[in-house]
Amino acid sequence: MGRGEGEAAKLILLVEDDPDVGPVLEHILISAGYRVHLVPTLGEAGSQLEARSYDLVLTDVMLPDGNGIGIADAAKERGIAAMVVTGHAFQIPAEELARHEVLLKPVRARELVGAVERRLAAPK
Repeated sequence: MGRGEGEAAKLILLVEDDPDVGPVLEHILISAGYRVHLVPTLGEAGSQLEARSYDLVLTDVMLPDGNGIGIADAAKERGIAAMVVTGHAFQIPAEELARHEVLLKPVRARELVGAVERRLAAPK
């Protein structure tokens, strides 16, 4: 799952502001063998992208300081895989959502881990 034999665990930047959802997603990903940095805002996500090298950015769309699509776009521009998760897909312009793989909330653990594995295996 998150790592192969002798391979370091992949590092995921998880951007989720909901205090009930973020820790659950974090736990699922850690249980699957990933290392996870959970942050609640775009500002913190941007700082983390500047400070560290990530294998994947997984971001909510509706965040307190803006639209998470922007941080997914920034990750993609840096050659980092990106995905978005949202419960508000119909409120986001289709052209924005089309740039990234989208998971709809509520997301099941198996669905999340499978999507992350596929995205990390795909070309960036």
